[in-house]
Amino acid sequence: MIKNNSRRFATVLCVLFLISLGTVIAQERRVTMKSLPPAVKKTVEEQTKGATIKGLSKEKENGKTQYEVETVVGGHTRDMLIDESGTVVEIEEAVDLNTLPEGVQSGIKQKAGKGKILKIEALTKNGTLTAYEVQLQKAGKKSEVQVSTDGTPIPSKK
Repeated sequence: MIKNNSRRFATVLCVLFLISLGTVIAQERRVTMKSLPPAVKKTVEEQTKGATIKGLSKEKENGKTQYEVETVVGGHTRDMLIDESGTVVEIEEAVDLNTLPEGVQSGIKQKAGKGKILKIEALTKNGTLTAYEVQLQKAGKKSEVQVSTDGTPIPSKK
């Protein structure tokens, strides 16, 4: 009886530890325009002209605070990460397959195989287009792959 209670207690402690660890690693919470630091607010205002803001959040990951801005512009999504100084660090913008260079289209189609392409986003980091993220559905399962700007598959990080 005591061994069973000890195991249950240890299991509960492990679960609570893992939950708290996840909270420490990446904390995200919703914010308002009013609560943004001035430099971030200025960048958000500049970057969202003509767009609809769908969400604003503040996240802290690896000791760095960043602000995520989710928008819709011209009928497609455009999400940004902005650092505390107001610098746009990353942009993920939905794109259509047929607007991409032939090599990229070919690389995406090759990765998709017989699967369905659900969404493609151009990934820009520090002002440079670095990759395309592709959401796929194969055999009822969703997954995400990346290809480089020339269409070469990028190995997933596991």
